[in-house]
Amino acid sequence: MAAILTVDGLHKSFGSHQVLRKVSFTVEPGHVVGLVGPNGAGKSTIMKIILGLIPYDRGQVTIGGQSVGITSHQALGQVGALIEYPGIYPFLTGKQHLQLFAQGPDKQKRVDAVVHDMGMEKYINSKAKRYSLGMKQKLGVAQALLNEPALVILDEPMNGLDPAAVKSLRDLIRAKADAGTSFLISSHILSELEKVADDVLILNKGLIVEQTSMTAMVNRGAEVYLIRTSDDQVTKQALGNASIPIMESPQGVLVNHEDLNDVLRVLVMSNIHVDDIAHVQHDLESSFLDMVNAGKGGARDANAH
Repeated sequence: MAAILTVDGLHKSFGSHQVLRKVSFTVEPGHVVGLVGPNGAGKSTIMKIILGLIPYDRGQVTIGGQSVGITSHQALGQVGALIEYPGIYPFLTGKQHLQLFAQGPDKQKRVDAVVHDMGMEKYINSKAKRYSLGMKQKLGVAQALLNEPALVILDEPMNGLDPAAVKSLRDLIRAKADAGTSFLISSHILSELEKVADDVLILNKGLIVEQTSMTAMVNRGAEVYLIRTSDDQVTKQALGNASIPIMESPQGVLVNHEDLNDVLRVLVMSNIHVDDIAHVQHDLESSFLDMVNAGKGGARDANAH
């Protein structure tokens, strides 16, 4: 089955600053694709280009086989999106917002369905100026889903949502994808993205440094250990001096190293008392940090020109 979205060889610069280089990827029908990367990596720029909001220098973007650009928006009729912050009119109710954007002969049915799906019944008739951040975010997502698009693009959709609302949205995205809707989602909440995405794109320094399935990313086989010691700061310093990669964790120090004996040897020689060591799952966050810290973006950077 042909991809619903194809991005091929995308380049974008703002003045002398090159933001995207040779970005290529696809989104298949019914797939949820997670787009992750450090701040400033170019995630929002990619999404805005796909939506025809900003021009690009070279490359091609097609949705359903139709080209998309700053002056070519025909294909966007099958796309729903929430980029950065939802556009809210303070003196309109939530329902009036949805009625404003609803299309097709069954407009009211679509409005009622998305209000139910997003759990907004209690406040949908209140003016948006009274909405909390989470309510506004739900309204923005509802607008993106309203007209049952083939492709939905969501930039940080879980911002401002409480844990129950995050789970509800995750379940809804998964249900929509199982029914054939495709999603491209950028989120800094990697633990949540891991639970919903089929595929993952890792963007670093304007380059796609990895495109793979979420399962392959999480199960790439690295060993990660959570180490609790008498002094985590001294532990970080000792391991850093020994060139052993570490990651931050509120519970202790996360170590990604193939030989645990090397780690223990450093700690013993540094007179650091180890309270506990636990083997932990190598999740999306760990894989993402591995890749960025390993400098893979920089390695491909040199070959991108």
